[in-house]
Amino acid sequence: MSPASDKHEANVARGLKAAIHNPRVSDEAKEHAKERLEDMGVAVEAENGEHTNRASGGHKAARAEERTSDENEDEADASSEPSDSGTVKRDQHESNRLRGYKAALHNPHVSDEAKENAKKVLQDHDAL
Repeated sequence: MSPASDKHEANVARGLKAAIHNPRVSDEAKEHAKERLEDMGVAVEAENGEHTNRASGGHKAARAEERTSDENEDEADASSEPSDSGTVKRDQHESNRLRGYKAALHNPHVSDEAKENAKKVLQDHDAL
């Protein structure tokens, strides 16, 4: 596929996902959106939050994107692997949390008190 059609397909999928989660959309339209997403090979979350197929669409996109770095591809692979203990999700959450604290240190809109707290958390996790 051309980059333009890949982008179009990603936009269509994004719109269908939005329709599924929009409370103003009818149940019939939501069902249709789910069917279209499944036909496109994109993960659809069931009512309980579980994906109805094995690979989530974002990870498929990350693997297919030519500009995705090897590191990001590895992260996409790792986070899409099943985990009994949820370790991958916890590790990713912790990584995201620490990244947020690092960003706070450099954000001019963050108070000095909050920056001190962020610095302490990062030091406690040897992330500085």
